Amino acid sequence: MKRPGHMLIRARFMLPMGGDGGRAARIEDGYVLTEGERILEAGRYTDETGGRILASYKGDLLVVGARGAAGGEKVPRLNGVLLPGFVKAHGHDHESAIIGVAKDQPLTFWLDNAVNPFTGFLAERAKELAGEFGRSPNAVAYRKARLDDVSYGITSALTHHCNYSKYNVRDLVEANREAGTRLTIAVGSQDRHYDARILDAPGQAVERVDAYAREFAAVPRVRIIAGPDQFFSNGPETLKGLKRWSREHGALIHIHSSEEPRTTKWFTETYGMTEVEYAAGIGFLDPDTILAHQVNCTDRDLEILRDTGAKVVHNPLANTILGSGMPPLMRMMEMGIPVAVSTDGSGSADNQNILSAARCATQYQKAFHRDATLLPAQRMLELITIEPAGMLGLDAGSLEPGKDADFVLIDLRGANLTPTRLDNVAENLIWAANGGEARYVAAGGELLLDDYRFTRVDARGILDDIQRLSELFAEYARTAPKIKGTGAHC
Repeated sequence: MKRPGHMLIRARFMLPMGGDGGRAARIEDGYVLTEGERILEAGRYTDETGGRILASYKGDLLVVGARGAAGGEKVPRLNGVLLPGFVKAHGHDHESAIIGVAKDQPLTFWLDNAVNPFTGFLAERAKELAGEFGRSPNAVAYRKARLDDVSYGITSALTHHCNYSKYNVRDLVEANREAGTRLTIAVGSQDRHYDARILDAPGQAVERVDAYAREFAAVPRVRIIAGPDQFFSNGPETLKGLKRWSREHGALIHIHSSEEPRTTKWFTETYGMTEVEYAAGIGFLDPDTILAHQVNCTDRDLEILRDTGAKVVHNPLANTILGSGMPPLMRMMEMGIPVAVSTDGSGSADNQNILSAARCATQYQKAFHRDATLLPAQRMLELITIEPAGMLGLDAGSLEPGKDADFVLIDLRGANLTPTRLDNVAENLIWAANGGEARYVAAGGELLLDDYRFTRVDARGILDDIQRLSELFAEYARTAPKIKGTGAHC
């Protein structure tokens, strides 16, 4: 679907997550008017408002939910809640084909038996698979990942492109262009404690991220940053080099940190300090550093994070499924450490249901602390919209004039979301939605999902391809030698 000059959407409820009413505002009968890639107006709808807009932009206006709406026609009020497009601050696009693989295993063994064999399979069989699919096999996985995001109302994402995937950024950029989403690509690196076939030589990681950043500098809706895999898999010179490059380019840097208990213990015993203490010691932490997970935290770690301004992305679905644990989320927030909630990759979380991730995060904290008042629904919606948008430096995450024209309309017509009222609309999204109710999704002023129909991509073809790719991988995995020495085996 071509981006219209102006687009108007009207909904039964709207949660703008910002603007004059503040983050807690709830609007009955709300609307958003876009102009190009930006929001022009947002607020409470009236017949006067609708008449003015229809008259002003006749012939250059798409009215969402109306078939061929033009000047003089009433603007339909959709039975849904309108929110800013969700923002995912940590994920892995290369995992989209390995849902349900190597479950009931801790992180390191899951990496050995799912992620790394799969990305290795794509590399080893690249020519054969490209012949079958008519495109790079990596592109097959990335196209499915972009489809996943749109399905759940995610319009902006950070994907941590580690392992073999660090060599395949071009395929990812193309998949994002096709999908119409916004993507921050954290280009990975490993120079130790990993599969020997993908270890970086000195300086190679910096050269790679710099080359990709230059190559894609002019590509719309794509940004390249450094993304070293983990502290245990990158030596100090690589980490310092990537941080130096990031500072020189005014860029973020993204890394896994203190995720899996045994690996965290191994690191502390080996280096005589925690990963956060180590990172601080080499000058790696500052407000432009984003740490994924940070499950295993000491009191000193929290003080360092607070004092350096480093940010944390909490991934409750992956952390619970892999048995990694949960970070001290309430203490982080009480100390002013910036936090966002995300999904992690499809392989560990098994979907990109970001509302489910928010639900899991608050549910665990309420139970652990035995306090039902913690992390109310409105606050959890902030952690998947305006908070990660700020973390990633995006003009997104709220519905207010001048922001990027990204929105999602969650359908309220299902039994699980009936009844919904203004006073319980946020609560129902967190506690009752199943995540599949994204009916309309727009990014950059263009509808990507129109009444559950994908406008830019052949969804059925993408799903057929990923199904076939997963079957071929399953055949390969039955006879392929197991990868050992991947990750910190302790």
